[in-house]
Amino acid sequence: MTAPARPAPVEPGPFLSGPYSPVTAEVDVTDLHVDGELPDALDGAYVRNGPNPRFAPVGSHLHPLDGVGMLHRVVIADGRARYTNRFVRTPLVEVEERAGHVIRPGLSTLWRPGPDEVGPVLAGTLRRVPDVNVVRHGGRLLALAECDRPYRIGPQLQTLGQDTFGDTLPAGICAHPKIDPRTGEMVAFCDNVAPPFLTWTVIGPDGVGTPPRPVEGVERPSMIHDMAITDRYVVLVLAPLFFDVAEATKGGSLLEWKQEAGTRIALVPRDGGPVRWCEDEAFWLWHTANAHDAKDPVDGSDIVVLDYAEWERPSPPAPGATVTPRLARATIDPAAGSMRREVLADVAVDFPRVDDRLIGRPHPVAAAVLRTGRPRSHPGWGDALAWYDTRTGNVARWEATDLALGEPAFAPDPYSSAPDRGWWLSLATRPSTGESSLVVIPAADPAAGPVATVRMPVRVPLGQHGNWLPTP
Repeated sequence: MTAPARPAPVEPGPFLSGPYSPVTAEVDVTDLHVDGELPDALDGAYVRNGPNPRFAPVGSHLHPLDGVGMLHRVVIADGRARYTNRFVRTPLVEVEERAGHVIRPGLSTLWRPGPDEVGPVLAGTLRRVPDVNVVRHGGRLLALAECDRPYRIGPQLQTLGQDTFGDTLPAGICAHPKIDPRTGEMVAFCDNVAPPFLTWTVIGPDGVGTPPRPVEGVERPSMIHDMAITDRYVVLVLAPLFFDVAEATKGGSLLEWKQEAGTRIALVPRDGGPVRWCEDEAFWLWHTANAHDAKDPVDGSDIVVLDYAEWERPSPPAPGATVTPRLARATIDPAAGSMRREVLADVAVDFPRVDDRLIGRPHPVAAAVLRTGRPRSHPGWGDALAWYDTRTGNVARWEATDLALGEPAFAPDPYSSAPDRGWWLSLATRPSTGESSLVVIPAADPAAGPVATVRMPVRVPLGQHGNWLPTP
C-alpha cells in the first residue's frame, strides 16, 4: 500500500489574510496610548482567545477551528492599560517550535505525523486546538477547545498544562461552559463520536468536577458548539449536523447536514430529572445569548425562553456565505415538547452576549456583532455592534468606520448592580492599516460610541471569544 503523501502548503485564503492574518511576535507593552479616557472603575483584564497559526499551515486551514490558540490580554487599572499576548503551547506546538515549522496539518486533513517526528505519545493524534474561548473558574484561567481538556494558563499567560478538574473529566468539556452567577458552578457539556454521544457535568466553585452524566435520548453524534442554562435546566440545541467518521475515513466530510431530521432541544433538569425533548424544523446556531425560566403569559405554565443567533443552516462567517444569522428567540414548552420560534431583530448578527451577572435569568439587553452590508464592509466580519432591548424591541447600533469588530464582552461597574451601568469591550482592527484597538463603549448609551479607544501595540487578528475578568 502506498503511504499517504505529505500534505502540501496551504495557499493563503481569506482566513490567513487581511484582519485574520496571523501574528508571530509575543510582546509585553505597558502604558498603551488611549484616545479618550478609561473609566476609573475599570479594574481588571480583558482576555481573548483565537486561532493563530504558529507557522505556515499545510494540508488545510479551516476557520474558526484551525490554527494555534493565541491569548491577547489588556490589563486596565487606574486609567492606564498594558498588553500581553502569548501562544497556547500544547505539546505539539512545542515540538513544532523546536522543528521550526508546522508538522501536523489542518483539521480536515487525515494525514498524521509518525513517532519519528513527534514522538510516540503524539504520533497519530489529532491537533489539539484550545483556541476558541478563555474563562476563569476555580481560581484558574483556562484556554478552551471544542470538547477537550482545557489548558491552564499562568499569570504571565504561560501554558501550564491540561486540566481534568480533579481527574473527574478526562475527556474534557465544551468551549462554551456557563458559569452560574448565583451558585458559582460551571455547567458544561461534551459531545463525542462514540457512545455516550453527549454528556453534561457541573464543576464546582473549587474547580472540581462531577462525573459526566449522559444525556438520554441521543442516538447519533452531532456537533454542538454552545449551550445555555436556566435555574432549572441545561439547554442543549441538537441541530442535524451529524458526525460521520466512516465517511471521513473514505475521504468524505466528517460532518453532514441532514435537513430532514429537524432540530431538537434537550432541556436537562439540573436536579437530575428526566430530559425534556422539544422538536422543530431544522435550524442551526453557533452561539446562544442567554436563557431563563418563565411563565406562559396565557395559561401560566412553565416555559423556557432561549435567545440566540439563528442560522438557516451551518455556515462559517466566510466570504460569499449564503445564509445570514438573525437574533431569534425560542419559547419552549417542556410539558408539550414544543417550541415557538421568532426573529427578534431582522439584522445580521452573531456572537450575542449579555451581562454575565444575568446568565440564566431575564436580561434587558443582548449585544452582538453586526454586519451592515455596506459596500466597503467585508461579508466575513462584522463592521458594527448592535444592542437589542428585550423590553422595547429597539435596536441601538454603533457603526464603525473601516473596522472589523470582535465579540463584545460586558465589564460591569463594580459600584452598581444595574444592567446599564458598565461598559462593552470589543477588539477591533482597521483592515486598511492593520492597526488594532480595544474600544470601551458605555452600556448606558452604546450608540454614542467609545468613551475610550486603547491602541494595541501590534495587530490583533480577528478571533473567537473573550471575557472581562475583574480584579479579585
